[in-house]
Amino acid sequence: MERLWTKSFIQMTLTLFFLFFGFYLLIPTLPLYVTELGGNETHVGLIMGLFTLAAVVARPIVGGLLDRYGRKIFIIVGLIFFTLTLFAYHWAMSVFFLLALRLVHGVSWAMSTTSIGTAVTDIIPASRRGEGMGWYGMSMTVAMAVGPLVGVWIVQVSSFASLIHVATSLCVIAILFALTTKIPQIKHKQTGKIVFFERSVLTITIVMFFLAFTYGGIMTFLPLFVETIQVNPGTFFLIYAISLTVTRPFAGKLADKRGESVVVIPSYFILILALVVLSFSTGLTGIVITAILYGIGFGSAQPVLQAATINLVAPEKRGIANASFFTAFDLGIGLGSIILGLVSR
Repeated sequence: MERLWTKSFIQMTLTLFFLFFGFYLLIPTLPLYVTELGGNETHVGLIMGLFTLAAVVARPIVGGLLDRYGRKIFIIVGLIFFTLTLFAYHWAMSVFFLLALRLVHGVSWAMSTTSIGTAVTDIIPASRRGEGMGWYGMSMTVAMAVGPLVGVWIVQVSSFASLIHVATSLCVIAILFALTTKIPQIKHKQTGKIVFFERSVLTITIVMFFLAFTYGGIMTFLPLFVETIQVNPGTFFLIYAISLTVTRPFAGKLADKRGESVVVIPSYFILILALVVLSFSTGLTGIVITAILYGIGFGSAQPVLQAATINLVAPEKRGIANASFFTAFDLGIGLGSIILGLVSR
């Protein structure tokens, strides 16, 4: 069996962990900060959604450039760009300025996450891709578990400015790990125009879009909803992350052995059930059940769909394939945040 846990794989996983840790500090706190600035639900949806829509525009460009010029330069530049923009949140004293800043931040997010995600698919052995993506995705899961809780705690005991200091520091650590990681060099056969979309993965991107649409709505508005029923938002994120952590490796290994559809199809039925439970929730019990079910469904579907995307393309097209996958993910989150924000009014 080919070796999965190489030094490069571990370092890239840690790079993603610290990047997402800094990112998830903002997830439950930024919507609340927007309301403090005088914003309403529509403003929250726009601020959260414009971030991902900016990434939608940037990802195809980044993906094409990755396949032409390599991965590492875009990892480093993207992380530095992301960190500097994050630090600029210090000066976001109005909803309008925050909107403009989120657009810029979304571009840096697209560059860093697309390049890191592509690099790790170069590192993971093909025979263990589903399993590898599951373990790699756990870095996001752990960040998702710790980040929101730490973010809420920092804001409660200190201030939003202190939270930005901590998030920026975490992203600096991500830069240091990335700088020391050895990434395989992929031979690039393309010499003509740079491609910005991979048609062979269209079906998977459509499936991913609808998954992300619901995800965007939940991640954006659940912190506001659970406060109305006297539940701590961090409770949902913690239980959801634990559910993801338990699910991801097993789902990936099952997909490697039995095929992607064996995992993806049941996971969507579980996601539907989670949303039904959420719609009837009036207290802690409903939120806990929703978190468990949504964690199982999302934790099974997302890494397996990404592994399937990479399996469909040649190594020199992994950049644009990953970009296509995450573009669908970002577009779903962005539109989910904006459209559901308008519906909620």
